[in-house]
Amino acid sequence: MRVQAFMFYGCAVFFLATDVVYWLWSKDWTGTTALALAVGLSGLIGFYVHFTIRRLEGANGGPLYEDDPEGEIADAAGELGFFSPHSWWPLYIGGSAAFVSLGMVFGWWMVLLGAAGLMLSTVGLVFEYYRGHFAH
Repeated sequence: MRVQAFMFYGCAVFFLATDVVYWLWSKDWTGTTALALAVGLSGLIGFYVHFTIRRLEGANGGPLYEDDPEGEIADAAGELGFFSPHSWWPLYIGGSAAFVSLGMVFGWWMVLLGAAGLMLSTVGLVFEYYRGHFAH
């Protein structure tokens, strides 16, 4: 996965060069700001992936199977993580986000109610397996 980190770093450098050229030719603040945000976001993702890989390599005791030149596909076999098979919380999050969006059209009171619902449903999603019937 180290390659992915350097791909995002490369995107950040490309967007930076494009941003400078765009500013020199157009003097447009809107496009320059958008490209500057693209530089920051791709650099942020590259930074996250880079240091997540370093943490995983330390816990794993060596390079990850993706970075091993003699690695086999079977090396990646095993449990990949936990995925919730029955959660209703994403539906509530989507409904709350839709309510916020409709509130921007019809009234700010809907935005406030939707934002409160969005916060509550996000907390419900995050802590779904810490309390109640499905707690480990």
